[in-house]
Amino acid sequence: MRVRAPSLAKYAFRGFRMSHGPRPTKFSFPLYFSKTLSWFILGGFLAACGVQMVLVPNELIDGGIVGLSIIASHFLGHKALPFCLVLFNLPFVFLAFKQIGKYFVIQMLTAVIIFSCSLWLIDQLPSWLGMSPFVFKGSEMETVVLGGAIIGVGCGLIIRHGGSTDGTEILGIIINKKKGYTVGQIILFVNFFIFALSGIVYKNWHTAFVSFLTYGIATKVMDMVILGLEDTKSVTIITSSPRKLGHILMETLGIGLTYIHAEGGYSGEPRNLLYVVVERLQLSQLKEIVHREDPSAFIAIENLHEVINGRRT
Repeated sequence: MRVRAPSLAKYAFRGFRMSHGPRPTKFSFPLYFSKTLSWFILGGFLAACGVQMVLVPNELIDGGIVGLSIIASHFLGHKALPFCLVLFNLPFVFLAFKQIGKYFVIQMLTAVIIFSCSLWLIDQLPSWLGMSPFVFKGSEMETVVLGGAIIGVGCGLIIRHGGSTDGTEILGIIINKKKGYTVGQIILFVNFFIFALSGIVYKNWHTAFVSFLTYGIATKVMDMVILGLEDTKSVTIITSSPRKLGHILMETLGIGLTYIHAEGGYSGEPRNLLYVVVERLQLSQLKEIVHREDPSAFIAIENLHEVINGRRT
């Protein structure tokens, strides 16, 4: 699966380093690999369930390489889907090795193989058990929401832990470096072509539109899985009385903070900044305290998704 422009392609690019910091040493690698592999297996199985049980039976596709593989399997037979996924990703694995590095390639290749094996397993399991194929047949809205949500969770878990299942992300990163187009523009163009192709192949433009809606839901859910549901804020405060205000904030809200010494760009005068990380429910009280103690204070608020080596946000 692919990532939405422009917010998520960077996670595929950062791969290992985003989720796990420095490259693994020979001492930490077995533990790291076992944990990552567990998440890849769970994510790959969930994404495969969404594809094989929801999208394919309802003649819907996903974006990126998964979408191309579903279209190819329409001609080659449904059993070809897992093999098409691996085959279509191989050129991008080679490009990633040249442009990004071997650690990301190892994780991407591992994720793709696990995803493909999961697709094959879900397709074969009913015949082994003597059961009917596992398919979901519901209303159009149920299909869109369920399919997108399952795929989004599965692929989100893989990307969150440094992997990728879609080579179009790599293509976007490389073209961005060479031509200057944003990764988002490239992925949007590629997926527009894929969904248009699905409309031609299935001779049903309504199906192509529904596939695009499913893709949108999957992307949004994947976004939440990667970035988390926490709504934590970082607050930067410029004040004339930083020590006094900092003491009040620590005593009242029970939070830690950092004093930063800066200089005004226009005046050249020294400035004192406070940097604070707070939960969403504390934000209103923080603003009230700041405005009460220093009405002229400047406050800048940003969303935070994660803090490394500190309390989780």
